[in-house]
Amino acid sequence: MNERAPAEVFSPGEYLNDELQARGWSQVDFADIIGRPAPVVNQIIAGKRSITPEIAKLIAAALGTSPMVWLNLEAAYRLHADETPVSNRIARHARLRGRFAVREMAKRGWIEGSQDPTELEQQVLKFFGISDIDEAPRLAHAAKKTAKIGYPEDLNAGQRAWLFRVKQIAAKMPVATYSESALRAAIHELRTLLLSPEGVMQVPKILAECGARFVIVEHVASSKIDGVTFWLDGKSPVIGMSLRLDKIDNFWFVLRHEIEHVLNKHGREEAIIDVDSDKPPVNVNQEERIANDAAANFCVPADQMSDFILRNNPLFSEEKVLNFAWRMQVHPGVVVGQLQRRTGRWKLFHSHLAKIRHLVAPIAMTDGYGQIVPVV
Repeated sequence: MNERAPAEVFSPGEYLNDELQARGWSQVDFADIIGRPAPVVNQIIAGKRSITPEIAKLIAAALGTSPMVWLNLEAAYRLHADETPVSNRIARHARLRGRFAVREMAKRGWIEGSQDPTELEQQVLKFFGISDIDEAPRLAHAAKKTAKIGYPEDLNAGQRAWLFRVKQIAAKMPVATYSESALRAAIHELRTLLLSPEGVMQVPKILAECGARFVIVEHVASSKIDGVTFWLDGKSPVIGMSLRLDKIDNFWFVLRHEIEHVLNKHGREEAIIDVDSDKPPVNVNQEERIANDAAANFCVPADQMSDFILRNNPLFSEEKVLNFAWRMQVHPGVVVGQLQRRTGRWKLFHSHLAKIRHLVAPIAMTDGYGQIVPVV
């Protein structure tokens, strides 16, 4: 809560001096009245000596006031006088840690960390590319996360740090000049990789050849962000993924989703926030509908998936799922992922959702999951 502070606070000695003048008393007179040496009264009036509870009682008895009047004047004056640069630095440091995930960033090596608050603040400002801690970091992007709300105010500190770490790494990556036609052609090559978990290992190379920067950054605790698309200088696309959900279906769905954002140039001019990729879409905007449809069709053609569900729901058998996956030329986990997404039965054939993180993380430009990208 903001408290209104007075522009100037006078010492209680000045109020005491006014009272003495109103009564025609000198400082020596007042010292005799309260039974204290004249230098004590002089120091109180000069603001060089504090009014203690004992002195407050003596002043109150002499002037016919309450001791609390003088104690309150003393407290207000001392609090105002103690507004030192040290307290201001503490308040600023608290604001820094309240706005940014400083501890997590230092723990992950995204900033070097420092015991000096000023040096730490400079590192945070550099990381986010801002000039003041009250400035909102800006980065137009399309991000895959669990809640469809606006950017940047809605991003929590961990999500914002994750996003800018992706940007920091991507900016240093050497890739070919981006070619939209090459990326569109690469979709067909990527589709052939869905047969086995090992197919994910070829993704970084394929995207790099198209001029798309592919970065994996381990998610920050409680951030629940899956992927992001944004552009460097408005012409070089970046696809960042967290691999928060270590499942083959989620990997391919999120990747294709972000590729569709790139192909449609989403995230170049304004922020687009996506809903959770592992939940049925609800109230999505046009950009998200386009990306979701492209991702779902990439994994399993929508008409084929609908036909399979219509013919087998609700009694799906593992044998039929495996046969269908073979016909679709994808790993069974990809079919299971779409089946769960379409039916809302999230435990259905869960054992087929193969893990892929250990395969792609060592191959890609990865920060986290045992891989370290130095501070840049």
